[in-house]
Amino acid sequence: MGTIKCLIAGSGPAGYTAAIYAARANLQPVLYEGILRGGQLTTTTEIENFPGYPQGIDGNQLMEELRKQAERFGADLRTGIITETKLDESPFRVKLDDGKELLTKTLIIATGATARYLGLESEEKFKGMGVSACATCDGFFNRGKDVAVVGGGDTACEEAVYLSGLCRKVYMIVRRNVLRASEVMQKRVLSTPNIEVLWEHQTREILGDNTGVTGALLVHKSGQEKVIDIHGFFLAIGHHPNSEAFLPWIEINPEGYIITRAKSTETNIEGVFAAGDVQDPKYRQAITAAGSGCMAAMDAERYLSMKSGL
Repeated sequence: MGTIKCLIAGSGPAGYTAAIYAARANLQPVLYEGILRGGQLTTTTEIENFPGYPQGIDGNQLMEELRKQAERFGADLRTGIITETKLDESPFRVKLDDGKELLTKTLIIATGATARYLGLESEEKFKGMGVSACATCDGFFNRGKDVAVVGGGDTACEEAVYLSGLCRKVYMIVRRNVLRASEVMQKRVLSTPNIEVLWEHQTREILGDNTGVTGALLVHKSGQEKVIDIHGFFLAIGHHPNSEAFLPWIEINPEGYIITRAKSTETNIEGVFAAGDVQDPKYRQAITAAGSGCMAAMDAERYLSMKSGL
């Protein structure tokens, strides 16, 4: 079994950018694309806030272009999922879903985070057609329209306030009779005129047609149903970082995000780096993920140079 110089786990902006930089640094990177080739952006129709595309670009197209760029520089892109790791000694040992084992001198973890959804069939049906888990990404498409945000924590409040600056009206669908958010965020929500909090409501169904979301069927704690007319339905009930395969070796925070050292992508284990949403509970943007992928490849190159005594 040969030893890989640089193994990258996961695709998306972080993984592909790491592969581009690692390949150009002659690290001969091998990248396993994970569960969803191209990551979460492949579920987004149009992206308008990624630099260099003034007219916007389809999420699948953007990921395909990043993938081709990585291939152009010689990155070895493979289909597969890393399911288990042994990171207590170098070279690191990695196991794939087909049972194959690999050895690698460095590991870049770019497995992303998965948005939590309600589990409704209509969510899946209208995903990318009005249903979104990122107000910063997709709020612009709903400017001047009515939208809804599901959740009662800080993230939901931040999303609602952000959308209130773009949209005519924002409904907040809150399961309880209180918000779980910090006091300052609660005050911002409750003092914003075009935000209406629908207390003790849950979503029974998302309504729509071939143009996308047109409304939502809600049910109150009392059992009374209500339909709201909306064009956007935003989930803000949390994300699940895909970090399980790297435990118990890698240090994580209480939410499961990988902890990296300040101003770097270094983890608690020398030679293991993390980039993108798997280590970013705050920004979760394609451009920040790409930037951290660049950092991870450069950190890996410097680590290998240091180890070789160059």
